[in-house]
Amino acid sequence: RTLLLLGCLWLLAAPPASSIFQRPTGTPAPPRLQYLLEPLHPTVHTQRGATATLPCVLRTLPHNYRVKWSKVEPVNYRENIIIITNGLYHKNYGPLSPRVRLRHSHRYDASLTITDVALEDEGRYRCQLVNGLEDESISLTLHLEGVVFPYQPSNGRYKFNYHEAKRACEQQDSRLATYQQLYKAWTEGLDWCNAGWILDGTVHYPIIHSREPCGGRLLLPGVRTYGARDKQKDRFDAFCFTSALQGSQVYFIRGHLNFKEAGQACRNHGAAIAKVGQLYSAWKFSQLDRCDGGWLADGSVRYPITIPRERCGGLPDPGVRSFGFPSKEMRTYGTYCFVGK
Repeated sequence: RTLLLLGCLWLLAAPPASSIFQRPTGTPAPPRLQYLLEPLHPTVHTQRGATATLPCVLRTLPHNYRVKWSKVEPVNYRENIIIITNGLYHKNYGPLSPRVRLRHSHRYDASLTITDVALEDEGRYRCQLVNGLEDESISLTLHLEGVVFPYQPSNGRYKFNYHEAKRACEQQDSRLATYQQLYKAWTEGLDWCNAGWILDGTVHYPIIHSREPCGGRLLLPGVRTYGARDKQKDRFDAFCFTSALQGSQVYFIRGHLNFKEAGQACRNHGAAIAKVGQLYSAWKFSQLDRCDGGWLADGSVRYPITIPRERCGGLPDPGVRSFGFPSKEMRTYGTYCFVGK
């Protein structure tokens, strides 16, 4: 009886069940979206050259509302406006302007469609609805499947300032990688001892196997960082990012060609001598596998290996192998050609 009585007294004294699980004071619940539907898939996967749609659908049509689409740039984290609409009219802004439109498949649809997706389109986008003093937004990520590769010029390592690294990647059909792209590449096996610039102006290098020349054996594997550096004065290599391009092809022409003859051989086939980024893309996405060294547009000689074997460099991991930058007069190699869509 005593235990039963004590139990009843505890139940009378206990707070209601709803109050037991209340949030701590000062931490309000995140507001529920009133005007916009939460996207089912906040990440949209696409390929370069494709058409991609970022969903943004309204629950209701408030009076005098506006929808603004913007992109968060990874270099400075600023939002660049892409398009603004009031449901009847719209206006495009910025460099994306010629390639974007509103899908508008029904009156509640404010989804953004991007045609001919480019490397620089990857990133985070925001759809914001403004209704008088009220506003709410959703964030979506456009993701391109791609490959990160280290790049240095013919005159050796650590020759690029930031701006030169950016141009070098663009010349090789790629762009400077973001930190997220470099980190993902490290998780997939990228192991490189030379530090390189990435898009936000910081410098890093990814290590899988800790070793003496690369920071020592005691440091754990990871993406090692030098932090932000002087974009004009400091010099490093570059980490470039490229993606598959729909409708393109890289193929090999056998021969004993010098650099000039290699370019002409590709042109004779209605193609162009391949760039480094194009060879990496073909290796990654088309499983291009050849034991033959071939000229590329930057004057380097490389070959792609997807199935490692003893007589093709002997290294245990797949990759694009390099013979460096031999004399352009050498008649030792074939050439890799690129045909776009």
